[in-house]
Amino acid sequence: MCNKKKNGEKKCRRWEKTKAKRKIEVRVECDASSKPKAIPKPHLLHPTSPPQLLHPPPPALHPTSSTPAPPPPPPHLLHRSSSISSTPPPPPPFREQGQLQSSSFKRPGLGPHRGRLNIQVRGHISTTTPRPSEGRSGIEEGDLYDGAWCAQHEDLQQWLEVDAIHMTLFTAVILQGRSSIWSWDWVETYKVQLSNDSINWITCKNGSQEMGTGTRTPPVLGVLPVPHGGPLPTDQPQTWFVNGTICLRAELLGCGVQDLHQGQQEEEDGLDFRHHNYMEMRKLMKSVTEQCPDITRIYTIGRSYNGLKLYVMEISDNPGKHELGEPEFRYVAGMHGNEVLGRELVLNLMQYLCREFKRGNQRVVRLVTETRIHLLPSMNPDGYETAYEKVSRETPPTPGIFQAGSELSGWGLGRYTMEGIDLNHNFPDLNNILWNAQEEALDKSRVPNHYIPMPEYYTKEEAVVAPETRAVISWMQDVPFVLSANLHGGELVVVYPHDCTRDWAPKEYTPSPDNGFFRWLATVYASTNLAMANPDRRLCHYDDFQRTHNIINGGAWHTVPGSMSDFSYLHTNCFEVTVELSCDKYPHASELPQEWENNKESLLVYMEQVHRGIKGVVRDKMTKRGLPDAIIKVDGHDHDIRTAVDGDYWRLLNPGEYRVMARAEGYYPAARSCHVGLEARATPCDFLLVKTPLLRLKEIRAKGGKIPRTCSCGCVPSACASCVSPPRSSTSGARNCSGRGGRGRRPRREGRS
Repeated sequence: MCNKKKNGEKKCRRWEKTKAKRKIEVRVECDASSKPKAIPKPHLLHPTSPPQLLHPPPPALHPTSSTPAPPPPPPHLLHRSSSISSTPPPPPPFREQGQLQSSSFKRPGLGPHRGRLNIQVRGHISTTTPRPSEGRSGIEEGDLYDGAWCAQHEDLQQWLEVDAIHMTLFTAVILQGRSSIWSWDWVETYKVQLSNDSINWITCKNGSQEMGTGTRTPPVLGVLPVPHGGPLPTDQPQTWFVNGTICLRAELLGCGVQDLHQGQQEEEDGLDFRHHNYMEMRKLMKSVTEQCPDITRIYTIGRSYNGLKLYVMEISDNPGKHELGEPEFRYVAGMHGNEVLGRELVLNLMQYLCREFKRGNQRVVRLVTETRIHLLPSMNPDGYETAYEKVSRETPPTPGIFQAGSELSGWGLGRYTMEGIDLNHNFPDLNNILWNAQEEALDKSRVPNHYIPMPEYYTKEEAVVAPETRAVISWMQDVPFVLSANLHGGELVVVYPHDCTRDWAPKEYTPSPDNGFFRWLATVYASTNLAMANPDRRLCHYDDFQRTHNIINGGAWHTVPGSMSDFSYLHTNCFEVTVELSCDKYPHASELPQEWENNKESLLVYMEQVHRGIKGVVRDKMTKRGLPDAIIKVDGHDHDIRTAVDGDYWRLLNPGEYRVMARAEGYYPAARSCHVGLEARATPCDFLLVKTPLLRLKEIRAKGGKIPRTCSCGCVPSACASCVSPPRSSTSGARNCSGRGGRGRRPRREGRS
């Protein structure tokens, strides 16, 4: 307790605020009727600097005996009692921010800060197949971010302790070995001890047996026979792999005692904060359409490998129809099935937009009436079901214990499709096709810089393309999307194109022609996200993205050939970024309300960016019919876009003055200046194009019409942009397109000499 008289009220408030941020990695595993919250976690397992050695640890064995010294009871106790052992553990020499401490560690990279379950090794994802840019787990061992906590000594005096700060009712422990390809290290058995004062300890036992058994990689759940309370839990290894050493990654499950008597947790925003499997997701989407039938529509874009439908929720004031001048927006979540936060945020967003529209929230009403919104909550439903349902194969399901999530399914289980395909590497690599064509061309300006066609090999039946990928590609081609975001998990950063580097270099800054606007889009989301914008937050793994304001170019992070964002930019008009939403790929349900608060404003303000830049309709000057596939070119931007079926277009641009040109096959091009202001309202920039004489004559002949007279210059007056008046039959006063007198001439008929 801070002494206000001695230290001052302001200093004590600052101390309390700092203390409130120090929470632990604890999950809720209590009776469902109590609905307790999980204690929030601030990513405390990833310090900005390695823990320091305070003094040498005591010797592991008695000098005259090979028998290990009797282990000190580790930390965690229900209450003080004279009947409980009062032998304290040795003074903690290694402490992480006052919460994590261990008896010893082998080196800084294997300190207690690396004891989190499913922790990643630098540059790699543990327990999963690495990305092309990454080696297998453990190749870069020896730095500050290695693959587990490993004790310096191999004896029974080693322990890993977590200070929960608050009184907590602990129910289970999940244990995992070290992530490494060079050594096999894991704890086989361990015991758990609890304390409220670091002096008196109680050991959790299953009858007369000590708690726990572990394996190298698959996480193993150890359920306490009786829940025990205390702020200080400790894992104390008892046996370990005979050819290895004491290394582990762990997670504690429990409930904050202060939450146990609060009853049913009130649902913030009136939303359904829980994890939804496939059937529950369908029910929720159906309930939204029943509540808001006038602005919602559910449709499917295809099926997964296992036959699950890829459902999309459309939200618009005229669902089912593209309205002229109204941009199309999409959120895609669940590309990696085990990165589940995006799925739940998209489902929450559906409910929120429906409810707020009915309430008359002007911001939401404007979004819904001026934007056609498409929400795909699960691109990889097969992978999600795997992550949701899978438990450790070595541990049978335990009644009353929630078995889903990254705790037991590992860092990578459910990431891939049922065919073992990573969907974010499954789109065609159009980047290098474009770059190679530009390098080989004599005139680079003649190489198409947009709507890059898919390579022939990719369209063949034997191509390794997931049905989920084919469905999304078809969806992209059918709907004229303008802006999109792909929601992932496992980090806190917004990634903008290009994702793929030239020649597949492992890491290289690779900007797109619209790099300035992409940086704006990424900044809009990151700066309004409460978790990303928190300057006191911990690193998720080893990259400090706060140095780049929580945004990064994809190629500068690591190359991703065949990403959806790059494909969307090069094959369609749609700009897309990738949002890494959370350090935890599978956050507990009790964390979902806070995650919604972290992302709600970001989700809304990002959608509003679809109305930046210029928009318009390209029409035929005579018929006023919209021209599809007309090309819109902006000077200074080596990336063009095309008009939709009705001739309308949207070009995302930062504020400024732009020279814009529109051209279509069979028409004379037209250009004009367009101003983009600071407000989030697109500037109208329409075009009327005039047909070329050749196209006009072909149309007249096709209809069997009479061929009109032409000007002296040879053009058809009705199709000539510079004609002042049609030619007359007499020479007096007749004017042609040049304004000179003269008689119009009939064009020579084909077939005559």
